Amino acid sequence: MSRPSSPASPRLPAEDDAFSELHDPRMKWGVRRARWQAAFRDGFQRRVGVPLEDALYRRWAQGKVGGRWIERHGLPRRSIEARLAEALVVHVDPRELIRDLNAKGIGGKRPSSSAFLWDGDWDLSRGDLRRGSRYRFVSDIDEHRDDLTQTERFRQYRSRLESGHPWSSYQQGILLDTEEKILAYLRTYLGFLDDMAVRGFDLELGKDDLGVAVTREGRLLKVNRGLHRLAMAQRLGLASIPVVVRAVHRQWWERVVGDCRGEEALTRVAEALGSCTPETEPGMLDPGDELGPIEWPRPRYVSSEESLRSSGRR
Repeated sequence: MSRPSSPASPRLPAEDDAFSELHDPRMKWGVRRARWQAAFRDGFQRRVGVPLEDALYRRWAQGKVGGRWIERHGLPRRSIEARLAEALVVHVDPRELIRDLNAKGIGGKRPSSSAFLWDGDWDLSRGDLRRGSRYRFVSDIDEHRDDLTQTERFRQYRSRLESGHPWSSYQQGILLDTEEKILAYLRTYLGFLDDMAVRGFDLELGKDDLGVAVTREGRLLKVNRGLHRLAMAQRLGLASIPVVVRAVHRQWWERVVGDCRGEEALTRVAEALGSCTPETEPGMLDPGDELGPIEWPRPRYVSSEESLRSSGRR
């Protein structure tokens, strides 16, 4: 999505940098440990995991011995992503992307994140993001923007502070051990929301893409990370946001691909992804009751073209 320029609204820094003023020196060893672990994991994937997965992918793509076994075990996701690239990006209305994978309905076991093909009934166990914690959080800070001490999240963090166990994040290096820090943390998220209201959805501001998976029926379920940014897009009523397909149900794959392998199979998948739309209905194995729709607030994002038209410059 293109991002309109606005001299009155400076661009926010990326997520990690936006919290830099809240970094606590007492968290430095935990932060370093988390970064070392991430660096080791990433390095291992680059040097060992990715080459091995590419070798497995080529064996499958070329129809060599063991290719059928590799497909039965899900195909290496990273190898598929490297070849499909932008074809995995689908643009959706965020207010239609309301269902996510809720593993509680299938015994809590999630499919492997390293596989592109997912078996089982994971797509029949769905949560409702309209009532999820992220959308409640974003709505709460938006509605109480003039006094964030009235938000549920402020009360939760203050309760932890008063109990002697302030909320912390080693991933972000944050320790919310004063009420001022709690308010600064909440104001940062409010800043993300207001920036999106002006500029639209900016991929550069988040650490992760918004991941989705394709169900057996060819519908999209939210998986993975990026739930705060999705909730903001829903709150603001953005017309479209990009999501990235991380996995597909084996039944959908087999229906689309048939007996094809390699490039021909991926070409068919790329073409079929264009017709995938978000799943909006509850699933047969949902762990909770269906509570029905909510009333979305009036959309607040104005596209660059609409802004130009309203100002009489077009």
